[in-house]
Amino acid sequence: MIRFSLSRRARRWLIAVAVVLVLILVGGYVLFRIADSRTFQFFGGLTARVETPEKAVALTFDDGPSPAGVKPVLDTLAARDVHATFYLIGSELAAHPDLGRAIAAAGHEIGNHTYSHERMLLITPGYAASEIERTDALIRATGYPGEITVRPPNGKKLFALPYYLHEHDRKTITWDVEPNSFPEIDRSAAAIADYTVTHVRPGSIVLFHAMYPGREQTRQAIGPAVDRLRALGYRFVTVSELLALRGKG
Repeated sequence: MIRFSLSRRARRWLIAVAVVLVLILVGGYVLFRIADSRTFQFFGGLTARVETPEKAVALTFDDGPSPAGVKPVLDTLAARDVHATFYLIGSELAAHPDLGRAIAAAGHEIGNHTYSHERMLLITPGYAASEIERTDALIRATGYPGEITVRPPNGKKLFALPYYLHEHDRKTITWDVEPNSFPEIDRSAAAIADYTVTHVRPGSIVLFHAMYPGREQTRQAIGPAVDRLRALGYRFVTVSELLALRGKG
């Protein structure tokens, strides 16, 4: 049998290497959780839900504008006299400016979902500024005059984007109800509506991914979810209107 023996110095070196590796793994895990958090970021604040006793809820729609989603969603909201917030991607808004104008003309709020819809993690400050400012300009071109809040793609952010938003006094918005992200539920319109209604509470921000052709069931769920929430006493507001309720009541 061959025996290996290490000097005291070598053992200390191996222990030090092991400690460094553990710290790197732990640090990476912590950063991953922070980047994915809907309730914390390093700079500035972010809002996933507003604490209010009022039965107010904000419906939000991510991505697009897409020809498959804009008209049916606008028609559903108009039929129920609901104003919502649309977080639009700059590159898609550039491709479909008429759809952006239709959203603004219908009286909805428009938010910034970055230009490229890439994860805003290991990016430079200049890249963060470009992603937001290019999209802001396209949103203003729709005729939308109000405050432009920001939602990071997939809710992911780390240093550069939160710092830019904080420096420019911009609000970061996430969500607390997202029926499309729970694979254990049935993907039918009825199941999506059920999930939404049972998880909403006063001050909730609901995220629907309803823009693209494959999201027909989500589009069909919006009307029933609105009708049932209204029957429970909820009223529907934009994100900015919901933020104004913070601390009231």
